[in-house]
Amino acid sequence: MNRVSQTVIGLVAALALVVVAVADERAIRGHVAQEDVERGVWSFSQLRLAGKLLFQARFTVEDGASRPGATGNPSPTRRPLGNAPMFIRTAGPDANSCEGCHNQPETGGAGDFVANVFLSTASREPVITSISPDLTAERGTPSMHGGGAIEILAREMTSELHRSRASAISLAKTNNDKVRIALSSKGVSFGNLTAEPDGSVILNEIEGIDKDLVVRPWSQKGTVTSLRTFTINALNEHHGMEATERFGLEQTGTRDFDRDGVPDEITPGDVTALVVFQASLPVPGRLLPGDELHQQSVKRGEVLFENVLCTSCHIPTMTINYPTFVEPGPYNLEGTMRQSEAKNLFRFSLTDDIKPGLEKIEGGKAVIHAYTDLKRHRICDRNKPFFCNESLVQGFVPIDQFITKRLWDVGNTAPYGHRGDLTTLREAILNHGGDASSSRLKFEGLTRAEQDLIIDFLRTLQILPEGSARVVVQSNDILLPYRDLNQ
Repeated sequence: MNRVSQTVIGLVAALALVVVAVADERAIRGHVAQEDVERGVWSFSQLRLAGKLLFQARFTVEDGASRPGATGNPSPTRRPLGNAPMFIRTAGPDANSCEGCHNQPETGGAGDFVANVFLSTASREPVITSISPDLTAERGTPSMHGGGAIEILAREMTSELHRSRASAISLAKTNNDKVRIALSSKGVSFGNLTAEPDGSVILNEIEGIDKDLVVRPWSQKGTVTSLRTFTINALNEHHGMEATERFGLEQTGTRDFDRDGVPDEITPGDVTALVVFQASLPVPGRLLPGDELHQQSVKRGEVLFENVLCTSCHIPTMTINYPTFVEPGPYNLEGTMRQSEAKNLFRFSLTDDIKPGLEKIEGGKAVIHAYTDLKRHRICDRNKPFFCNESLVQGFVPIDQFITKRLWDVGNTAPYGHRGDLTTLREAILNHGGDASSSRLKFEGLTRAEQDLIIDFLRTLQILPEGSARVVVQSNDILLPYRDLNQ
């Protein structure tokens, strides 16, 4: 072979390499190694950016999107090859990216009705194509803003409940007699617990929480413990992207459990990055009207909101004792990385490292204005059956119970209700039944003008632009010459 021929072949080979590089259609730029996270290679800002890029990535088959040989079940579950469509709205994969659903008013936020998901079908084989409530539970997309603060609040509540249980058991053993205690944390009552002298506990009086006394802040039924578990579940169900810490070689005996030809799709470090991004999304705040008279009416609405006892469940403020987010968390179950599996935990401050962040108070503590009690309540009945629209049990939670909605972002995360099928706040309030009946009746007893003041107040609770203060006064610079069509 002469030198010219060798040169031509070399150029062709080089061009082929260029074409391969240019034609690479992976959405994932690179993977995060958990060992590097634990060694301090990644700074907070770098890991957060990597998580944001993963959150926004429109996964392709080259990344590993699709799961032809596996269901969307959180537990690794096989399905026969050839039975699963690439995308299917009823059972997933049903989204190209996390941001595809969580995008209002910005990345990580809530979703429109069109972004609803269907639960309890992902594990079925063959795939269910019906969206009948007898077969699936339809849910709207909640916002993830302030996610780190919500999870830390849940962890602290869980820890306090566990300490109460341990104290009751110890006292029962010491006194050789039953000990019945009121279970509460952060001012929220979770019923009663009775400890026996033999160390066992009677849990038939607990309410609004699972029997293990773990506060689970994620999913609208309050059934998911951590952002990490939520993220691993969602990656598999909605995208067909499988995390190795649950679906990898050590757990399943294969690096390609879903048999799509792509091994090791999401590393533990990738999951950590996604969690850090979601946990560091700014906490929602207040967008107040620029007009002082309007501000006064908003204040009256806030007082009325408390007067009708909405704050008995939608608690405006709680205290977080240690406002530092630590990943992985302390209550993860099998299939989700635990603290014991990490040499070093990743940490960042919920008051200093994000903006808007939590409000600092004395003693290194912080105040969270989330308007929730993180407790499950019955919210419908025969008189108000609208929210009694589910037939399937999720996580052993009664079908008429849901965790109290976080209202701190309700002003710009419409639509409302767990199905996202209510367009106004007034509709959402007026459809409350069950445990919320007395508050609804008080609301109904107000004049229309007084009800409007409450709505006006709720609309100030919003996700604000990243980097802003916790309270922002709206500018009145731009006036548009609208007509009132009702006149």
